[in-house]
Amino acid sequence: MQTRISYLKLGLVVASTLALVHAAQPADAKKVLKIKIDREVVMADDLMLKGKYADAADLYRAVVGKNAKSVPALVGLGMAYAKQFKLDAASEQFDKALAMDPRNAMAHSGKAMVQFNRLQSSSNTIIKNKEALLKSAEAECKQGLAIDPGMPEAHYTLGMIYKEQGRLDESVSEFKQATQIDPQYSEAFAGLGVVKLQQGDYSAAMTAFKQAIALNSGNSTAHYGLGTTYLRQGQLDDAIKELNTSLYQNPNSAPARLSMGQAYAQQGNTVAGIKEFQESIRIKPENPDAYLGIADIREQRGDLEHAIADLRSGLEMSPNSATLHSRVADNSLKLEKLDDAIKEYRTVLDQDPNNAVAAKGLTRAYYLKANKEATGAFFVSNEYESAKKMIDQAVKMNPNDMELRLAQAKLRAMSGEKVDLASIGTPTNNGERIAYAEALLAQNKFKDADAQIAQVLGSATDAKQTFAVADLALMIKDLPNAEAAYKKAGTMPGGEERAKRGLDLVSRAQDAAKQDLTLADDLARKKQLASAIDKYHSSIYGNPKVAAARLGLGQTLEKLSPAASKDLREAIVQYRAYISLSPDLPPKELEKLNKKIANLESKAYKLELKEKQGK
Repeated sequence: MQTRISYLKLGLVVASTLALVHAAQPADAKKVLKIKIDREVVMADDLMLKGKYADAADLYRAVVGKNAKSVPALVGLGMAYAKQFKLDAASEQFDKALAMDPRNAMAHSGKAMVQFNRLQSSSNTIIKNKEALLKSAEAECKQGLAIDPGMPEAHYTLGMIYKEQGRLDESVSEFKQATQIDPQYSEAFAGLGVVKLQQGDYSAAMTAFKQAIALNSGNSTAHYGLGTTYLRQGQLDDAIKELNTSLYQNPNSAPARLSMGQAYAQQGNTVAGIKEFQESIRIKPENPDAYLGIADIREQRGDLEHAIADLRSGLEMSPNSATLHSRVADNSLKLEKLDDAIKEYRTVLDQDPNNAVAAKGLTRAYYLKANKEATGAFFVSNEYESAKKMIDQAVKMNPNDMELRLAQAKLRAMSGEKVDLASIGTPTNNGERIAYAEALLAQNKFKDADAQIAQVLGSATDAKQTFAVADLALMIKDLPNAEAAYKKAGTMPGGEERAKRGLDLVSRAQDAAKQDLTLADDLARKKQLASAIDKYHSSIYGNPKVAAARLGLGQTLEKLSPAASKDLREAIVQYRAYISLSPDLPPKELEKLNKKIANLESKAYKLELKEKQGK
């Protein structure tokens, strides 16, 4: 097989022959000139292979200065400029070469490389035209390979283009072809490793990166890839060692900075982690992953407002990032900024109605909003109808997503529809159990919901998993389960400080709900019924599992005059919730409450008929 060195020398030098025969010199002089120029081009080629691109460019320019029609010198100069990221100058040289030799395969390959490398820019113009640039680079590369399929550089460039387009299997094929043509091609092995890493094949990725480093220890991409592979496998010390090597060789590598930030963050060195994430953003500000890394650290510290600010900075550069919008929504939900959360989830669903994660988040936000506001008013609003359509569409596009179907059921149950959760199926994983528990809570089936949460919490084996359960329970106001989860997390390595913060939040929420309940009872005794109802709603929103608040609200709603069917319907809901939260009720009291509920249902039905007639 042709090595990359022999390929470059042969490709550049032989391409010059036709141009040289046109020199207006005597025969002998022409021969001397040809030999001299060829030797200088070969010397420049050797410098290129050693990575001395500026020195190579000087030699190529010298040849072009003596013979402006030297195609190999023009192509070589273009390559030297391209390696230095002088992309406009590189493109100019390739255009000159192609004007003289339209079938110069290396010039086509070089133009493709230039077009691809333009994507390294953070210019909004480049970012917006990314797909067009990739298609143009692909076409240029394939044109060169059609002329000469034996160019390893062209296969490598096409592999990089396919990787950026998400065509990973095709990318692997191109990198493998490049290494078959030139077994010494370190960059192609590194490219193969990066794709294998993306595919989750860590063994193949590690093999490829190690081969790339064996061929060229100065290959910063290979060191980055090997370090990131170690990171994904939890080998943090080995990861940091390789990433340090990569950053020594290329300090301005945004991906290496990102991986280093992730490694430091996993070690608990959050200050160093944020510094590396910020460096990654400085180099490549449109990459959302660095903003997400900083947000992770802010969230662990409990600084959600700061996390949102960082995420919004990312959205300035990547306004269509569903991940960033969803993360802003999640944090807004935790801060009880429900309208902000709803807006962000809707933004994601407007762009991608198929996004099941956003649909589930939107349902959770509406569940909290309905509990916070007057439930009946919300469910006759246009906002509810719009939300219902969005969720129904998402379910239609993801019919096998049990979590999404449970979210849909939760919304329907909250609106008063009768929903048989058993018809949806039995949850088989923790995500489904959480969704099932939320749907049960919407039906005020607290005991069954607790059973699902207990199963999830029991299976949590580390602090990260346990805090995820705790944070979710706190967000949906399931304070008893949040408290249990934070206490469990506090017994795990590295979880004590964060658990204390979580338990403090639980305690404050319990106290606030208790104060609202005390005030509501006082207002109810003073016959200030409307104000009492508002406070009962506030108490129940803050801590839905307090039986006394449910009973007080039901009794107060009954006393409203004139009676309205919607108030009686809500009173029924509250009495049933009270019964569900009071498993030790004496049989006589339980019987009395059930009779009251039956009486209220009859009364509400009659009032509904009158209300319809009165319209």
